[in-house]
Order: sequence, then structure tokens, then C-alpha cells
Amino acid sequence: MFRKLIESTEIDVEGNAYVAHYFEQKTARGARRYSCEVVLDTADRIIVDDDSMTSLEAKVARLAPATVYSRVLAARSPEAA
Repeated sequence: MFRKLIESTEIDVEGNAYVAHYFEQKTARGARRYSCEVVLDTADRIIVDDDSMTSLEAKVARLAPATVYSRVLAARSPEAA
């Protein structure tokens, strides 16, 4: 099963732009699944998936900023060192 790139866009979080790639994939049963890969850094990505593109875009809009903020907080934490 192959993923087909649907769209590439940028997500802005407090002035920082993160690239988001949206994909479509057909399941073994013929249904469609959608996923989004948000590139936070060269070795740091988050992947979110859903049954519909509309729902996926809403999830990414909520989860991408939350993930960025959590990474910032973890980096500031003395336990992270």
C-alpha cells in the first residue's frame, strides 16, 4: 500500500513555520485513510492520522502547537538535562 501526497503546507506556531505533508492511503479493504507528517526538526516529526481530511486538519491544528510547546517546556526542565 502506497501513500499519495495530497498537499504540503506550513503551520505557524508563534512565528516559527513547520512543514506539514498530508497523505492519502487506501486500506486493504478499499477505504481511505489520511495522515499528516509535521516536520519539527530534521530528526523530530509527528504523525497524525484520521478517517477524513477535515477531521485530520482539525487534529493537526490542535496537536502540532501543543507538541511544539511541550518540547519547549521539556527542554527548559532541569530534569531533561
